[in-house]
Amino acid sequence: MNFSEVFKQTNQLCKVSPDGKYLATCVQYRLVVRDMSTLQILHLYSCLDQISHMDWSSDSLFILCAMYKRGMVQVWSLEQPDWHCKIDEGSIGLLSSRWSPDGRHILNTTEFHLRITVWSLCTKAVSYIKYPKVCQKGIDFSRDGSYMALAERRDCKDYVSVFVCDDWHLLRHFETETQDLAGLEWSPNGCVLAVWDSCLEYKVLLYSLDGRLLSTYSAYEWSLGIKSVTWSPSSQFLAIGSYDEKVRILNHITWKKVAQFEHPASINSTKAVVYKEVERRPAVGAEDLSLQTISDGSALFNTRSKYEINPLPVQIPVVKPDQDRANPKIGVSALAFSSDSRYLATKNGGFQVQALNWHCRGDALLVLGKEQLCLCYMDADQDHE
Repeated sequence: MNFSEVFKQTNQLCKVSPDGKYLATCVQYRLVVRDMSTLQILHLYSCLDQISHMDWSSDSLFILCAMYKRGMVQVWSLEQPDWHCKIDEGSIGLLSSRWSPDGRHILNTTEFHLRITVWSLCTKAVSYIKYPKVCQKGIDFSRDGSYMALAERRDCKDYVSVFVCDDWHLLRHFETETQDLAGLEWSPNGCVLAVWDSCLEYKVLLYSLDGRLLSTYSAYEWSLGIKSVTWSPSSQFLAIGSYDEKVRILNHITWKKVAQFEHPASINSTKAVVYKEVERRPAVGAEDLSLQTISDGSALFNTRSKYEINPLPVQIPVVKPDQDRANPKIGVSALAFSSDSRYLATKNGGFQVQALNWHCRGDALLVLGKEQLCLCYMDADQDHE
């Protein structure tokens, strides 16, 4: 494994372009674009203030730099370095900024969620969307980029508006049967919109594109409810993670539960295989402690690890959450389907896992921790329950 030299960056603003050809990093108010193969600097841009957020367009031709303190966004072009765009939201402020799926429109959310402003880079047209709701996931685009679903709050009621992304006209607007809408997500085929309530009530609602309520699912009442929701890539299953440390799978035909997975503290099933990482340091003799040997890189500082099969039963270490603090680390907070929808990875409780990502082939799981990264391979020829 080879490593490059260390490059400066600010606020962890470092992203690879969608086509994988460029690497963009932000250093204070400067934007640096490098070639991924050689890491040579291709473009260097200077913004008007320190960059708070940076994002690539879907076609890797433009870069968005948002300066939230100034309420301003600057857009830079890789094909035409002399061209640039500046968007100033003025006194209304700027809370977040993002690209539309076509990479030619920018959606700015103003402070206090007063409105969303849609700016066109092609026609310079401006559209305004009022009443966006403050929630966990209040906006989502369909997989093909044709539609945008937006959660709204009007007169103490929750609504969903569906917009056509070509000209941003309103396609559907309907009220949802939620007390406090927490999030929404399109199915990968763009036919069904999943909407779920806040953690105070376990409720998932499935709507069609024209706003018809297809089904409602609730597993229990009078307890903390939903914490995470995700679709399978095939759109056939909807996985729901909740605060009771269980994952429930709904099917796309009857919208009934077809499977339920728990996270027991003790694993004793004969069908399960548990691997444990074991670190081993090689034995170091007195001859290895000389200054010359240490400076050359001896086995003194080398730590090797491998995974061994643990005999059953196995006790999983449980991190006890602090009940006196807000948002305790309990329940299933992350869900990730493999690309073929055969496997589902989950994160339960307060384990130090930042993200779960499957390889495109579906045979390897990338686990990103706070200080470590682990790649887990699976034997695709075997099926495990």
